[in-house]
Amino acid sequence: MAQKKAHEVDSFLKRLDRAYPIVLLYGPDKGLVSERADLFIKLTGLAKDDPFAVIRLDADDINAEPGRLSDEANTISMFGGERLIWVRSAAGQKGLADALGFLAKNPPTDTFILVEAGDLKKGAGLRGIVEQSSSAMALPCYSDDARGIDGTIDDVLAKNQLQIALDARNLLKESLGGDRLATRAELDKICLYAYGKERISIDDVREIIGDVSAVSYETIVDAMMVGNIVDFTHAFDRVIGTGSSSFLVLSAAIRQFQSLQTLRYGMENEGKTANLAVTSARPPIFFARKKLVETALRFWTTQSCTRAIERLQRTVLESRRNAALAVPIIRQSMIALAAEAARVARNSR
Repeated sequence: MAQKKAHEVDSFLKRLDRAYPIVLLYGPDKGLVSERADLFIKLTGLAKDDPFAVIRLDADDINAEPGRLSDEANTISMFGGERLIWVRSAAGQKGLADALGFLAKNPPTDTFILVEAGDLKKGAGLRGIVEQSSSAMALPCYSDDARGIDGTIDDVLAKNQLQIALDARNLLKESLGGDRLATRAELDKICLYAYGKERISIDDVREIIGDVSAVSYETIVDAMMVGNIVDFTHAFDRVIGTGSSSFLVLSAAIRQFQSLQTLRYGMENEGKTANLAVTSARPPIFFARKKLVETALRFWTTQSCTRAIERLQRTVLESRRNAALAVPIIRQSMIALAAEAARVARNSR
Protein backbone atom coordinates (compact mmCIF):
# COMPACT_ATOMS: atom_id res chain seq x y z
CA MET A 1 0.00 0.00 0.00
CA ALA A 2 1.62 3.26 -1.16
CA GLN A 3 0.46 5.69 1.48
CA LYS A 4 1.79 7.57 4.48
CA LYS A 5 0.12 8.36 7.77
CA ALA A 6 -0.40 12.03 8.59
CA HIS A 7 2.57 12.20 10.96
CA GLU A 8 4.89 10.59 8.37
CA VAL A 9 4.29 13.05 5.55
CA ASP A 10 6.79 15.72 6.62
CA SER A 11 9.56 13.11 6.82
CA PHE A 12 8.68 11.79 3.35
CA LEU A 13 8.92 15.31 1.92
CA LYS A 14 12.43 15.94 3.24
CA ARG A 15 13.94 14.31 0.15
CA LEU A 16 12.77 13.36 -3.31
CA ASP A 17 11.91 9.66 -3.63
CA ARG A 18 12.05 8.86 -7.35
CA ALA A 19 10.39 5.51 -6.73
CA TYR A 20 7.14 7.46 -6.53
CA PRO A 21 6.90 9.82 -9.53
CA ILE A 22 3.16 10.23 -8.87
CA VAL A 23 2.18 12.01 -5.66
CA LEU A 24 -1.34 12.69 -4.38
CA LEU A 25 -1.81 15.32 -1.68
CA TYR A 26 -5.29 15.24 -0.18
CA GLY A 27 -7.20 16.31 2.91
CA PRO A 28 -9.50 18.93 4.44
CA ASP A 29 -6.67 21.39 5.19
CA LYS A 30 -6.39 23.13 1.82
CA GLY A 31 -3.64 25.39 3.11
CA LEU A 32 -1.50 22.42 4.13
CA VAL A 33 -2.14 20.70 0.79
CA SER A 34 -0.96 23.84 -1.01
CA GLU A 35 2.08 24.29 1.24
CA ARG A 36 3.19 20.70 0.76
CA ALA A 37 2.64 20.92 -2.99
CA ASP A 38 5.10 23.82 -3.08
CA LEU A 39 7.54 21.77 -1.01
CA PHE A 40 7.32 18.80 -3.37
CA ILE A 41 7.92 21.04 -6.38
CA LYS A 42 11.04 22.44 -4.70
CA LEU A 43 12.29 18.88 -4.17
CA THR A 44 12.07 18.24 -7.93
CA GLY A 45 14.33 21.22 -8.57
CA LEU A 46 11.92 22.60 -11.16
CA ALA A 47 10.79 26.23 -11.23
CA LYS A 48 7.05 26.74 -10.63
CA ASP A 49 6.95 29.63 -13.09
CA ASP A 50 8.66 27.74 -15.94
CA PRO A 51 5.82 26.89 -18.38
CA PHE A 52 8.03 24.41 -20.25
CA ALA A 53 8.94 22.42 -17.12
CA VAL A 54 5.79 22.74 -15.01
CA ILE A 55 2.47 22.06 -16.73
CA ARG A 56 -0.60 23.15 -14.75
CA LEU A 57 -3.87 21.34 -15.39
CA ASP A 58 -7.30 21.49 -13.80
CA ALA A 59 -8.84 18.21 -12.66
CA ASP A 60 -12.14 18.95 -14.42
CA ASP A 61 -10.34 19.46 -17.74
CA ILE A 62 -8.67 16.06 -17.42
CA ASN A 63 -11.97 14.51 -16.39
CA ALA A 64 -13.50 15.78 -19.63
CA GLU A 65 -10.51 14.62 -21.70
CA PRO A 66 -8.72 11.80 -19.77
CA GLY A 67 -6.22 11.10 -22.53
CA ARG A 68 -4.74 14.55 -22.10
CA LEU A 69 -2.94 13.58 -18.89
CA SER A 70 -1.13 10.69 -20.53
CA ASP A 71 -0.27 12.80 -23.57
CA GLU A 72 1.22 15.55 -21.40
CA ALA A 73 3.06 13.07 -19.16
CA ASN A 74 4.73 11.35 -22.11
CA THR A 75 5.64 14.52 -24.00
CA ILE A 76 9.38 15.09 -24.25
CA SER A 77 10.52 18.46 -22.94
CA MET A 78 11.43 20.94 -25.67
CA PHE A 79 14.72 21.75 -23.92
CA GLY A 80 15.32 18.34 -22.36
CA GLY A 81 15.32 17.56 -18.66
CA GLU A 82 12.54 16.60 -16.29
CA ARG A 83 8.99 17.91 -16.23
CA LEU A 84 6.14 18.14 -13.72
CA ILE A 85 2.42 17.79 -14.42
CA TRP A 86 0.61 19.69 -11.64
CA VAL A 87 -3.09 18.80 -11.34
CA ARG A 88 -5.25 20.90 -9.01
CA SER A 89 -8.82 20.81 -7.65
CA ALA A 90 -9.11 17.02 -7.78
CA ALA A 91 -12.10 15.38 -6.12
CA GLY A 92 -14.29 12.52 -7.30
CA GLN A 93 -13.66 12.89 -11.05
CA LYS A 94 -13.80 9.39 -12.54
CA GLY A 95 -12.04 10.39 -15.75
CA LEU A 96 -9.10 11.74 -13.76
CA ALA A 97 -8.97 8.60 -11.60
CA ASP A 98 -8.93 6.38 -14.69
CA ALA A 99 -6.21 8.48 -16.34
CA LEU A 100 -4.05 8.39 -13.23
CA GLY A 101 -4.64 4.66 -12.85
CA PHE A 102 -3.24 4.08 -16.35
CA LEU A 103 -0.15 6.17 -15.62
CA ALA A 104 0.36 4.46 -12.25
CA LYS A 105 0.72 1.17 -14.15
CA ASN A 106 2.83 2.81 -16.88
CA PRO A 107 4.76 5.58 -15.13
CA PRO A 108 6.33 8.07 -17.57
CA THR A 109 10.06 8.67 -17.76
CA ASP A 110 11.47 11.99 -16.53
CA THR A 111 8.03 13.29 -15.54
CA PHE A 112 6.54 13.82 -12.09
CA ILE A 113 2.79 14.02 -11.55
CA LEU A 114 1.51 16.00 -8.58
CA VAL A 115 -2.20 15.97 -7.76
CA GLU A 116 -3.83 18.29 -5.21
CA ALA A 117 -7.19 17.10 -3.90
CA GLY A 118 -9.70 17.79 -1.18
CA ASP A 119 -10.77 15.31 1.47
CA LEU A 120 -11.06 11.86 -0.15
CA LYS A 121 -12.70 8.78 1.34
CA LYS A 122 -10.43 5.85 2.12
CA GLY A 123 -10.05 3.36 -0.71
CA ALA A 124 -12.42 5.16 -3.07
CA GLY A 125 -11.71 6.52 -6.55
CA LEU A 126 -8.54 8.54 -6.92
CA ARG A 127 -7.21 7.77 -3.44
CA GLY A 128 -7.80 4.04 -3.85
CA ILE A 129 -5.92 3.92 -7.15
CA VAL A 130 -2.90 5.73 -5.73
CA GLU A 131 -2.80 3.73 -2.51
CA GLN A 132 -2.79 0.45 -4.46
CA SER A 133 -0.01 1.51 -6.82
CA SER A 134 3.70 0.79 -6.40
CA SER A 135 4.71 3.92 -8.32
CA ALA A 136 2.44 6.47 -6.60
CA MET A 137 2.25 7.84 -3.07
CA ALA A 138 -0.79 9.20 -1.18
CA LEU A 139 -0.04 11.88 1.39
CA PRO A 140 -2.85 12.97 3.77
CA CYS A 141 -3.06 16.59 4.94
CA TYR A 142 -5.09 17.09 8.10
CA SER A 143 -5.41 20.18 10.28
CA ASP A 144 -2.53 20.75 12.65
CA ASP A 145 -2.62 19.14 16.07
CA ALA A 146 -0.90 20.82 19.03
CA ARG A 147 2.52 19.48 18.01
CA GLY A 148 2.05 20.61 14.42
CA ILE A 149 0.99 24.10 15.51
CA ASP A 150 4.06 24.38 17.75
CA GLY A 151 6.27 23.39 14.83
CA THR A 152 4.68 26.01 12.55
CA ILE A 153 5.04 28.70 15.24
CA ASP A 154 8.72 27.82 15.72
CA ASP A 155 9.34 27.86 11.96
CA VAL A 156 7.77 31.30 11.37
CA LEU A 157 9.36 32.87 14.46
CA ALA A 158 12.81 31.53 13.53
CA LYS A 159 12.54 33.09 10.06
CA ASN A 160 11.67 36.42 11.70
CA GLN A 161 14.34 36.05 14.42
CA LEU A 162 11.73 36.35 17.16
CA GLN A 163 11.06 34.56 20.42
CA ILE A 164 7.73 34.24 22.21
CA ALA A 165 6.75 34.13 25.88
CA LEU A 166 5.18 30.87 27.09
CA ASP A 167 1.85 32.49 28.06
CA ALA A 168 1.76 34.25 24.69
CA ARG A 169 2.42 30.95 22.87
CA ASN A 170 -0.39 29.21 24.74
CA LEU A 171 -2.88 31.97 23.95
CA LEU A 172 -1.76 31.99 20.32
CA LYS A 173 -2.19 28.22 19.95
CA GLU A 174 -5.83 28.51 21.01
CA SER A 175 -6.52 30.64 17.94
CA LEU A 176 -4.62 28.62 15.34
CA GLY A 177 -4.70 25.26 13.59
CA GLY A 178 -7.72 25.13 11.26
CA ASP A 179 -5.79 25.73 8.06
CA ARG A 180 -2.01 25.83 7.54
CA LEU A 181 -1.99 28.89 5.25
CA ALA A 182 -4.36 30.76 7.57
CA THR A 183 -2.11 29.84 10.51
CA ARG A 184 0.97 31.19 8.75
CA ALA A 185 -0.90 34.35 7.74
CA GLU A 186 -1.83 35.01 11.38
CA LEU A 187 1.73 34.34 12.52
CA ASP A 188 3.13 36.64 9.83
CA LYS A 189 0.72 39.35 11.00
CA ILE A 190 1.89 39.01 14.62
CA CYS A 191 5.56 39.02 13.56
CA LEU A 192 4.98 42.19 11.58
CA TYR A 193 3.26 43.78 14.57
CA ALA A 194 6.22 42.82 16.80
CA TYR A 195 8.83 44.05 14.31
CA GLY A 196 11.80 45.57 16.11
CA LYS A 197 11.27 43.52 19.25
CA GLU A 198 13.15 40.43 20.34
CA ARG A 199 10.22 38.71 22.04
CA ILE A 200 6.47 38.52 21.43
CA SER A 201 4.49 39.13 24.59
CA ILE A 202 0.99 38.05 25.56
CA ASP A 203 -0.13 41.67 25.12
CA ASP A 204 1.07 41.54 21.49
CA VAL A 205 -0.99 38.41 20.87
CA ARG A 206 -4.06 39.88 22.57
CA GLU A 207 -3.74 43.03 20.49
CA ILE A 208 -3.78 41.07 17.25
CA ILE A 209 -6.33 38.32 17.91
CA GLY A 210 -8.62 40.73 19.74
CA ASP A 211 -9.08 43.01 16.74
CA VAL A 212 -12.33 44.99 17.18
CA SER A 213 -13.15 45.05 13.48
CA ALA A 214 -12.88 41.26 13.27
CA VAL A 215 -15.36 40.92 16.12
CA SER A 216 -17.74 43.31 14.36
CA TYR A 217 -17.53 41.34 11.13
CA GLU A 218 -18.14 38.15 13.08
CA THR A 219 -21.33 39.63 14.55
CA ILE A 220 -22.64 40.36 11.06
CA VAL A 221 -21.83 36.89 9.77
CA ASP A 222 -23.23 35.12 12.84
CA ALA A 223 -26.58 36.88 12.44
CA MET A 224 -26.64 35.93 8.77
CA MET A 225 -25.83 32.24 9.37
CA VAL A 226 -28.70 31.75 11.85
CA GLY A 227 -31.22 33.75 9.80
CA ASN A 228 -31.56 36.74 12.11
CA ILE A 229 -32.24 39.34 9.43
CA VAL A 230 -32.97 42.19 11.84
CA ASP A 231 -29.70 41.77 13.76
CA PHE A 232 -27.81 41.29 10.49
CA THR A 233 -29.21 44.52 9.04
CA HIS A 234 -28.41 46.56 12.14
CA ALA A 235 -24.88 45.15 12.49
CA PHE A 236 -24.07 45.49 8.78
CA ASP A 237 -25.28 49.08 8.53
CA ARG A 238 -23.52 50.05 11.75
CA VAL A 239 -20.14 48.60 10.69
CA ILE A 240 -20.30 49.97 7.14
CA GLY A 241 -21.35 53.33 8.61
CA THR A 242 -18.02 53.52 10.45
CA GLY A 243 -16.18 53.39 7.13
CA SER A 244 -15.19 49.71 7.36
CA SER A 245 -14.66 47.86 4.10
CA SER A 246 -17.68 45.90 2.86
CA PHE A 247 -15.26 43.54 1.14
CA LEU A 248 -13.78 42.54 4.52
CA VAL A 249 -17.30 41.65 5.69
CA LEU A 250 -17.68 39.47 2.60
CA SER A 251 -14.30 37.86 3.20
CA ALA A 252 -15.26 37.09 6.81
CA ALA A 253 -18.50 35.48 5.60
CA ILE A 254 -16.63 33.18 3.20
CA ARG A 255 -14.22 32.10 5.95
CA GLN A 256 -17.07 31.36 8.36
CA PHE A 257 -18.95 29.28 5.81
CA GLN A 258 -15.79 27.33 5.01
CA SER A 259 -15.38 26.61 8.72
CA LEU A 260 -19.07 25.67 9.02
CA GLN A 261 -18.73 23.35 6.02
CA THR A 262 -15.81 21.51 7.66
CA LEU A 263 -17.79 21.03 10.87
CA ARG A 264 -20.85 19.86 8.99
CA TYR A 265 -18.73 17.38 7.04
CA GLY A 266 -17.76 15.79 10.33
CA MET A 267 -21.43 15.43 11.22
CA GLU A 268 -22.49 13.95 7.89
CA ASN A 269 -19.54 11.63 7.28
CA GLU A 270 -18.12 10.86 10.72
CA GLY A 271 -21.33 10.68 12.75
CA LYS A 272 -20.46 13.61 15.00
CA THR A 273 -23.15 15.52 16.83
CA ALA A 274 -23.26 19.30 16.42
CA ASN A 275 -21.96 19.66 19.98
CA LEU A 276 -19.04 17.28 19.37
CA ALA A 277 -18.20 18.94 16.05
CA VAL A 278 -18.06 22.36 17.72
CA THR A 279 -16.16 21.11 20.79
CA SER A 280 -13.48 19.40 18.69
CA ALA A 281 -13.13 22.25 16.17
CA ARG A 282 -9.62 23.46 15.35
CA PRO A 283 -8.92 26.29 15.82
CA PRO A 284 -11.20 26.25 18.87
CA ILE A 285 -14.47 28.18 18.67
CA PHE A 286 -14.73 30.97 21.22
CA PHE A 287 -16.98 29.74 24.03
CA ALA A 288 -19.47 32.61 23.61
CA ARG A 289 -20.14 31.51 20.00
CA LYS A 290 -20.46 27.75 20.52
CA LYS A 291 -24.25 27.67 20.91
CA LEU A 292 -24.72 29.94 17.90
CA VAL A 293 -22.49 27.74 15.72
CA GLU A 294 -24.38 24.63 16.87
CA THR A 295 -27.60 26.36 15.79
CA ALA A 296 -26.11 27.27 12.41
CA LEU A 297 -25.08 23.63 11.88
CA ARG A 298 -28.78 22.67 12.01
CA PHE A 299 -29.58 25.10 9.19
CA TRP A 300 -26.67 24.47 6.80
CA THR A 301 -25.52 21.22 5.16
CA THR A 302 -22.22 20.70 3.36
CA GLN A 303 -24.04 21.20 0.05
CA SER A 304 -25.83 24.39 1.11
CA CYS A 305 -22.53 25.70 2.54
CA THR A 306 -20.93 25.04 -0.84
CA ARG A 307 -23.73 26.97 -2.58
CA ALA A 308 -23.36 29.83 -0.08
CA ILE A 309 -19.58 30.01 -0.63
CA GLU A 310 -20.05 29.98 -4.41
CA ARG A 311 -22.66 32.75 -4.14
CA LEU A 312 -20.35 34.87 -1.98
CA GLN A 313 -17.45 34.32 -4.38
CA ARG A 314 -19.65 35.48 -7.27
CA THR A 315 -20.55 38.50 -5.15
CA VAL A 316 -16.84 39.29 -4.79
CA LEU A 317 -16.50 39.47 -8.58
CA GLU A 318 -19.73 41.42 -9.08
CA SER A 319 -18.86 43.97 -6.38
CA ARG A 320 -15.43 44.52 -7.90
CA ARG A 321 -16.87 45.01 -11.37
CA ASN A 322 -19.38 47.51 -9.98
CA ALA A 323 -17.35 49.24 -7.27
CA ALA A 324 -19.83 52.12 -6.92
CA LEU A 325 -22.57 49.62 -6.00
CA ALA A 326 -20.39 47.27 -3.92
CA VAL A 327 -22.15 47.89 -0.59
CA PRO A 328 -25.73 47.26 -1.80
CA ILE A 329 -24.57 44.26 -3.87
CA ILE A 330 -22.86 42.66 -0.87
CA ARG A 331 -25.70 43.57 1.49
CA GLN A 332 -28.34 42.03 -0.79
CA SER A 333 -26.35 38.83 -1.29
CA MET A 334 -25.87 38.34 2.44
CA ILE A 335 -29.53 39.14 3.22
CA ALA A 336 -30.52 36.42 0.74
CA LEU A 337 -28.39 33.90 2.66
CA ALA A 338 -29.87 35.08 5.97
CA ALA A 339 -33.34 34.59 4.51
CA GLU A 340 -32.39 31.05 3.44
CA ALA A 341 -31.31 30.21 7.00
CA ALA A 342 -34.50 31.76 8.39
CA ARG A 343 -36.60 29.66 6.00
CA VAL A 344 -34.88 26.45 7.11
CA ALA A 345 -35.35 27.46 10.74
CA ARG A 346 -39.12 27.95 10.23
CA ASN A 347 -39.50 24.63 8.45
CA SER A 348 -37.64 22.75 11.18
CA ARG A 349 -39.94 23.87 13.96
